[in-house]
Amino acid sequence: MPLARGEKLWAFGLTEPQAGSDAGATKTTAQLRDGRWVINGTKCFITNAGTPMTGGVTITALTAPGDGERREISNIIVPQDTHGYTRAAPYKKMGWRASDTRELTFVDAEVPEENLLGERGRGFTQFLDILDGGRISVGALSVGLAQACYDAAAKYAKERYQFGQPIAKFQAINFQLIDMAVEIELAKTAVLKAAWLKDQNRDFATASAMAKLFSGEVSRRCANAAVQIHGGYGFMDEYAVSRYWRDCKINEIGEGTNEVQRMVIARQLGFT
Repeated sequence: MPLARGEKLWAFGLTEPQAGSDAGATKTTAQLRDGRWVINGTKCFITNAGTPMTGGVTITALTAPGDGERREISNIIVPQDTHGYTRAAPYKKMGWRASDTRELTFVDAEVPEENLLGERGRGFTQFLDILDGGRISVGALSVGLAQACYDAAAKYAKERYQFGQPIAKFQAINFQLIDMAVEIELAKTAVLKAAWLKDQNRDFATASAMAKLFSGEVSRRCANAAVQIHGGYGFMDEYAVSRYWRDCKINEIGEGTNEVQRMVIARQLGFT
């Protein structure tokens, strides 16, 4: 949906060079001095931080010293024009090249005390809630990408002739297409279930982790099968499946890696 006039994109600054899957290990600090937060630190892999319509970023930061569970992490709103806040050039990425992704740096960047988002010290809980919802979104992205892979591969298999017939007639090909269709349907159902639970204000943490994990792996399998069905042409940028193959991998990394999803599910099922 296009942005209305005056509306702005907003970035979420969580990941740091030394705080990826262990997001609670953030090193960015925000010290309260004379009614203003003074922020120092670096964020990386941040989406939508430098577009022409970006209004700013909400970051996680240490607002009090401490170790382990005693670390006080809060969320702070940083407008785009804040002095001391700079954005590096966009990363050169394997996929998702249309997505703005950058490193952010804060050197004595100051914002008013009221830019604290929510309750001080509740930042860790807040970003975990955001990640739970974000996993549904990434799951939906994965389903859409997998469907695009299936559509492209099915179309090509019906048009590409070898040995006097469309390659879709060969069991080796149509079995791959059938497997893709089945997995896409199951992934779609998992994502819709997680979204429904969230809409009903019910606990959806496990469902969103399962949906994100499964659909991400489905998108990878579908992208790989689509390239394989296209053969040599699948390796050429002339065909969309080469881009799909590059783009699918981030769905198994962003919003929590596959390994993190399994950790979340294990905890929810009482295994850890």
